[in-house]
Amino acid sequence: MIEQTAVVLGQGYEIVSVGPAEPPTGTEGVDWHLYVIAQGANRIEGHRQGKLKAVTLAVEEIVAQLNERRLGKRGRVNLVPTPKKSVQK
Repeated sequence: MIEQTAVVLGQGYEIVSVGPAEPPTGTEGVDWHLYVIAQGANRIEGHRQGKLKAVTLAVEEIVAQLNERRLGKRGRVNLVPTPKKSVQK
């Protein structure tokens, strides 16, 4: 059972780097950062504006959401409404 779990879980997303960057083309402002997220050979690169600490926290949240998404939604219940009984007089 442990081996199957390892295969299902695979490698999760992780932060490779977050660092200062020039503003993306067509944007203005200061405090731009480039972040790189990876899952194995797959890479996601993005830009975000803000202080390094705030950008890092935001990217950590993105990674957590990506990992939750790939594992499936846990703790959710699929509720099916039951038809209400009609009252006959």
